[in-house]
Amino acid sequence: MPLMTGRQYLESIRNLDLCAHMMGRSVMGASQSPLALPSARAVALTYDLAHAPETRDLLTASSPLTGGAVNRFTHLHRSTDDLVKKVLMQRACGGLTGCCFQRCVGMDAGNAVFAATYACDKARGTGYHGRFLDYWTRVQAEDLTVDGAMTDPKGDRGKRPKDQPDPDQYLRVVGRKPGGIVVRGAKLHQTGMLNAHEILVMPTMSMRQGEEDWAVSFAVPTNAEGLVHIFGRQSSDTRKLELSFDAGNPVYGGQEVMTVFDDVFVPDERVFLNGEVEFSGMLVELFASYHRQSYGGCKTGVGDVLIGAAALAARMNGVENASHVKDKLTEMIHLNETMFACGVACSHLGRPTAAGNYAVDTLLANVTKQNVTRFPFEMARLAIDIAGGLVGTMPSSADLSDDEAGPLIRKYLAAAPGFATEERMKVLRLIENITTGAGAVAYLVESMHGAGPPQAQRIMIARQGGLAEKIERVKKLVGI
Repeated sequence: MPLMTGRQYLESIRNLDLCAHMMGRSVMGASQSPLALPSARAVALTYDLAHAPETRDLLTASSPLTGGAVNRFTHLHRSTDDLVKKVLMQRACGGLTGCCFQRCVGMDAGNAVFAATYACDKARGTGYHGRFLDYWTRVQAEDLTVDGAMTDPKGDRGKRPKDQPDPDQYLRVVGRKPGGIVVRGAKLHQTGMLNAHEILVMPTMSMRQGEEDWAVSFAVPTNAEGLVHIFGRQSSDTRKLELSFDAGNPVYGGQEVMTVFDDVFVPDERVFLNGEVEFSGMLVELFASYHRQSYGGCKTGVGDVLIGAAALAARMNGVENASHVKDKLTEMIHLNETMFACGVACSHLGRPTAAGNYAVDTLLANVTKQNVTRFPFEMARLAIDIAGGLVGTMPSSADLSDDEAGPLIRKYLAAAPGFATEERMKVLRLIENITTGAGAVAYLVESMHGAGPPQAQRIMIARQGGLAEKIERVKKLVGI
């Protein structure tokens, strides 16, 4: 099957007719809801870019599984060049949409499961890797969007999965029968779930002996029987229903979903880990590293949009030549490029796994994400500083049509010569969207907690930082 276009992708999602609970009611065809459609458009762009001459090289790759070209969002990385192109692709997509485009998590999950199933088969004689190759070949051939699902609710975080008062707080196997397994639990923070064809589930942490039921990885369609999707609220999200520039980002957006697995049956051919606790940690660490690398691309793409909006706001305000404004924009660029540099660095220092795909440098991937937990917040502060207080106090776009209020708004919110008042308002709404509105979910909240919160990276940095080796070097240098 050839690579899908954005239009074909939107049609394929529409045909799934997914049901979701949205703002107090059950909605059929939820992906077509005005609340979800902007996020579907962002995904559709990743399909169209695979056909555009100027981005085709970034958005496609040659697959040994299908023998042809595939969308890079379904690619299994075969070199450090692939890893670098992944980051470049993510930055390009973020810069064109100004939001989360929702396909990174599936790509990162696919590469992690590919390597982990190979290691499990080699050590335990299981047949997971072959199953996964069959599954992923279909993903590539049909150009599917996959939602990688890792984060469990966790309940009492001071207790292990097996010690929870409610064992369903971590997704688990509740039944094993001929032909498959039955699973129960939930996955939170599922970015783009209603825009995906498939869900690739992974354990949320390294499991131990006695926790075999929770050491499970599998794939199901997003419309599988027993799945319950609950749409997440976002700040200012109902502005999307108004179809005005008050939404900030008038075309694209993101979505987050809580997906409940209510005794979902998973056929054996879609099960990729089933009780092998010693490989759950490997899978979690691989996925986390890939996804922390991803943030060096996608967040810098959105950062490019925020920098451009802040610079344009300064021009509209007539202060673009003020030294302090120039310095703030320079600092925003510095922070953004630092995140990007780390994403590229951990890619260049990648290495082949035993399975044959390439993994990133774990230490630098965690450094990448640690920076992302901080720098976008400072960039948001600087953008609001440059833009001014109107980011939080501006009248509605609807007031521009009011016979009395409209002329007054145009008069008193006038921009520097050469810009219409409406144009200034649009730019300020975009800054508001990214820093405090619906777009801040992806740009700020995800930057903090996506791919693990800051402490998770600090643990890995301490573990991977080679402190003992550094001490020995000092001792040797000074003759101790």
